[in-house]
Amino acid sequence: MVSGRVGARVGIAAKSGIPQAPLHAIHCCKINRLCRTLTGTLAAMTSERISRRVGAIAPSATLAVTAKARALRAAGERVISFGAGEPDFPTPEHIVEAAAAACRDPQHHKYTPVGGLEDLREAVAVKTRRDSGLEVDPADVLITNGGKHAVYNAIAAVVDAGDEVLLPTPYWTTYPEPIALSGGVTVPVLATAVSGFRVSLDQLEAARTPRTKALIFVSPSNPTGAVYPRSEIEQIGRWAAEHGVWVLTDEIYEHLTYGDAQHHSMPVVVPELQDRCIVLNGVAKTYAMTGWRVGWMIGPSDAMAAARNLQSHCTSNVCNVAQAAALAAVSGPLDAVVEMRRHFDRRRQTMHRLLSGIEGLVCPEPEGAFYAYPDASGLLGRDYGGVRPATTLELADLLLDRAKVAVVPGEAFGASGGLRLSFALGDDDLGEGVGRMVDLLGGG
Repeated sequence: MVSGRVGARVGIAAKSGIPQAPLHAIHCCKINRLCRTLTGTLAAMTSERISRRVGAIAPSATLAVTAKARALRAAGERVISFGAGEPDFPTPEHIVEAAAAACRDPQHHKYTPVGGLEDLREAVAVKTRRDSGLEVDPADVLITNGGKHAVYNAIAAVVDAGDEVLLPTPYWTTYPEPIALSGGVTVPVLATAVSGFRVSLDQLEAARTPRTKALIFVSPSNPTGAVYPRSEIEQIGRWAAEHGVWVLTDEIYEHLTYGDAQHHSMPVVVPELQDRCIVLNGVAKTYAMTGWRVGWMIGPSDAMAAARNLQSHCTSNVCNVAQAAALAAVSGPLDAVVEMRRHFDRRRQTMHRLLSGIEGLVCPEPEGAFYAYPDASGLLGRDYGGVRPATTLELADLLLDRAKVAVVPGEAFGASGGLRLSFALGDDDLGEGVGRMVDLLGGG
């Protein structure tokens, strides 16, 4: 448990508790200043009342944008938000009914195994084999309180103080925080619109040092909508296996790909990597279940044992009713996601067409997830009624104040210059929202 494979802080948790790690710089990006500006909590977070490690956590910028949009709506403003990271569809009815039945079943009123209900772990193993081709022992499945919990567990299980974690950038806002809490160091690896927001093998090798412990790999990507082709996944996987680098592969958007893009699971493409690979997934995006908070992680037995031990002291089992709903989801048909994907695909094409009509905005066509991520650097420095935004953070504020349109600025994802717009909203709102942007920013 305390070998170099598994993080020492988690590996010794059963004997001595989880010791406090020293504070480390999270990363070189502007995310902390951004989030603290949005929430106005800097003074409270740096006071002696709050621990340094927790005070250094940057609040979620995506949630901050959503909260500001809701506050304006509550004040009577007609705000259209492109900030949502969740499907705008209800959870399928058969899943809801399974949860209702579980509420009435006394066996779900008690504690259950930390690692998850046995039936659910077995169903996740079957689902994983069906959807990605990865053979999984149910004993190596850990059910978590949503995808974020799986991310935290995985990082805590393998990252020690001073370890470096390569993070393709732009990245989902949560990833750097558990790295910092584990005492690790985030090493951003920048991808741009020119490369389709995919990092290259040469970039990863240039960023690798003797301290490199892990790579976080996400395809399809939040925030960019990028999907890596199989050939590039194979190259990256073989590189990681050759150099003993752990890969934490987040596959939460596996079923949301469009056109010719396809999802490929790295441990399937590169089987020799399986001993140093943790797969992260959940029901949130595929089954429109973001509020149910059920995710999972799959990996080698020693890492799963460490993560399960950590979870036993943090949360114990995931809510039994939510697990029953997840069981109905993963063991049922994929009809609902096929229908959602059809709607998302139409909205994706509409959004891409409309955004491409804004002069100075470069919008790669999204290949996966439900986000567009245009490069807005060509809009910066222009005069918009006496305001000249110098950053995409300032541009996002301008859009919200003047057009009542909420988008998430690139600074939230570790790289200024981009804007994330979710197309998980109704067609009418999508058209009106982008129309307001065109009116403010100017069409081509």
